[in-house]
Amino acid sequence: MPQSLLARRNAALGAGTPLFYTHPLHLVRGDGVSLYDPAGRRYVDMYNNVPCVGHANPFVVAAMVKAQSTLNVHSRYLHEGIVNFCERLAGLHKSAKIESVIVSCSGTEAIEVALRMARFATGNQGIICSDGTYHGNSELVSKLTRLSLNQDSASEVRAIPFPETYRPLLQGASEAELCDAYLARLAASIDTLQRSGHGVACVIFCSILANEGLPDIPAGFMAKASAMVHAAGGLVISDEVQAGYARTGQWWGYDVSGLQPDIVVTGKPMGNGLPLAATAASRDLIETFRAKTRYFNTFASSPLQAAVGTAVIDYIENNNLLHSVATVGAHLKAGLRARQPAWSAIGDIRGTGLFLGVELIKDDGQKTPDPDLAIDVINRLKDKGFLTSNAGIFRNTVKIRPPLVFGKADADAFLAAWDEMVHEITH
Repeated sequence: MPQSLLARRNAALGAGTPLFYTHPLHLVRGDGVSLYDPAGRRYVDMYNNVPCVGHANPFVVAAMVKAQSTLNVHSRYLHEGIVNFCERLAGLHKSAKIESVIVSCSGTEAIEVALRMARFATGNQGIICSDGTYHGNSELVSKLTRLSLNQDSASEVRAIPFPETYRPLLQGASEAELCDAYLARLAASIDTLQRSGHGVACVIFCSILANEGLPDIPAGFMAKASAMVHAAGGLVISDEVQAGYARTGQWWGYDVSGLQPDIVVTGKPMGNGLPLAATAASRDLIETFRAKTRYFNTFASSPLQAAVGTAVIDYIENNNLLHSVATVGAHLKAGLRARQPAWSAIGDIRGTGLFLGVELIKDDGQKTPDPDLAIDVINRLKDKGFLTSNAGIFRNTVKIRPPLVFGKADADAFLAAWDEMVHEITH
């Protein structure tokens, strides 16, 4: 059956459409952190952040059904639901800078709004990002994906090496010296953009550098980088699509890393499966953007989005998921770190809350990334009933990012499967 389904999929969607795992997994049902194949075999979802409060969450499903069976229209009518939702969303940010919201349907759309917003507000065109990032798929946003550091000096998009302590820019440097070295690269990009005439519109970072592999960031970098960009006349955009919505044990990744955003973008987990994204900023930034674009999105700011988005926030708050994420995540990270000395292939274990990365390296004393081993690991874990993926700039980091309802018992079961996997590989 999977092979016939795969053949039909290739014909219907086109061969080359991405699939996970050497032997693709056919799923038919989800419940909480559990996913099931046609034979009823259970897999623990340790990857998907879209169903952040669990697959088929009945509280969210009820809100979705009620809204869809009552009213669902575009946003050019008054409706209290979307006003309540945007007020709630803005209120989740401690910063007084975040006041108003533009709702969309995908992270790509929300990032594009943020970039255009920054350009309108500053009158500049230059965008700075990391060299290992990914923010979306549109023509503008995709220009930021995995950029070379050796760019055309005339480009309006500049990449800097992402800040990390595991493979540092300077060997033997103190953390403070390392922070300064990365800031110097940011300063050089700012200078290049200013001399080229583009100026600095913004810097955009995932606040915890998720696609870069969740590196430990030199202390103080994000706050100092924010100040440096502000001094150059630019704005700071925090991409919270992966980092936000309680993923780190706090509402926002920037609360963990110290990034100081003017614009915050959220997406995937907001609708627990319903397409929902947002760009939040000051009322002045939002209204300047609206005046220049008269932005409208047929499916955004709908009563359905409002009902589901509000239900997700309610569920996180009513079930104290921030505390659960922090404690369960710390338990899982401690369990993995306790196992690190027993397997030399583990180069580093990183992350916060329920977003962890285990970087796998070759046994050559050079920290050489081992993506082939990472692929082997995630396939073996899948066969044991635990779904992860390999990610990071070298594709050698086992990415662990379960729904927020993942519990301590799930973590302990995963650690047992991890032990079995390591034993198989090393014996």
